[in-house]
Amino acid sequence: MGSLLCTAKAKPSKSDQPKFDQLKIDRPELAKHDSSILDLAFAMDCTGSMGSYIASATQNIRSIVEAIVTSEKSDVRLALVEYRDHPPQDTTFVTRVHDFTNKPSKMKSWLEQCSANGGGDAPEAVADALHDVLKLSWRAEATKICILISDAPPHGLDSSGDGFPKGCPCKLNPLKIVQNMAEKTITLYTVGVEPPIIPYRDFFMTLAYITGGQYVPMVNAQLLAQVIIGGVREEISLDRLMQGAQEDIDREMQRAEAEGVDDEEKAKRLNQIFASKNMHCHQMKNDTGTMSKTVTDVYSKMSSMTEIRTHFMSKPKATFDYSTEEEEEEEEEEEEVKKAADMTYDLTENADVSIAQSKRLVKKWQHRKK
Repeated sequence: MGSLLCTAKAKPSKSDQPKFDQLKIDRPELAKHDSSILDLAFAMDCTGSMGSYIASATQNIRSIVEAIVTSEKSDVRLALVEYRDHPPQDTTFVTRVHDFTNKPSKMKSWLEQCSANGGGDAPEAVADALHDVLKLSWRAEATKICILISDAPPHGLDSSGDGFPKGCPCKLNPLKIVQNMAEKTITLYTVGVEPPIIPYRDFFMTLAYITGGQYVPMVNAQLLAQVIIGGVREEISLDRLMQGAQEDIDREMQRAEAEGVDDEEKAKRLNQIFASKNMHCHQMKNDTGTMSKTVTDVYSKMSSMTEIRTHFMSKPKATFDYSTEEEEEEEEEEEEVKKAADMTYDLTENADVSIAQSKRLVKKWQHRKK
């Protein structure tokens, strides 16, 4: 029975909509030396609270593809993994998988069938969704990006209110899964729907950090398309950056590892390489997505949900007798939400490579050498 709960097949989709694809997107002829090949997958929480984000993705999927193809001359394929939860928390499905297609109309039809319902307890089947993303038919030569959109933690993080407090009932470890994603050169962007995700922000940041991706806090669903376009264009430019300076990067990183320097110093050395070669990239504004010390120094060095849960549950919980410190923490959270609400995620083209981007490239290089 356990294996049945962990495997869900996609329901047959509606027939493609010819009118939606009538205006063909001009796709460049692929040449290995100068064209981008993009595989873009979405892992989307489809429980009751996510309706506005599903609607935003559905309404904007064609304009998202057009913007990427026009600006980056990319050959784009799209995939979708819907997820909810395990029985008895949710009896509809755990995940529904739609493998890669090059037709925006097909992706749109999947999203139109993706209704926000159910969910049961607070945590959802995040680990199962990531596991299914990893198994998609990714092209070896592609820039590979997964965008996880969530407002709830995985099972096994916060024991209170968790129907599976020891973790995914299929024994899937999200930390191991994202490690495997990184080794497969899949970059993960975690879009955290705030404020509900705030208590679990460090965990979702960690998932992205391990792959060299970004955590993007979001309050306004209408900005989802801007985040997707900006994040994808930035990642494509970083992939080109790595290809353009591969020999220099390999040489400097090998020297740095032999010297035993930390990742901060490695990032500075990569930054110097890009500056000396006058290399630039795109940057999406994401001021409130900066990785915390808990992410870089604690969670990213852990290998199991048990370790992270122990650390998470050891943090002081609020009481009815609020102390000044607890009030300050609440005020800080409210301020973070306000900042996220004011974000526009503008993209700066051909910018100097930032230290934050160089740090992400260090993570990517460390996994790609394996």
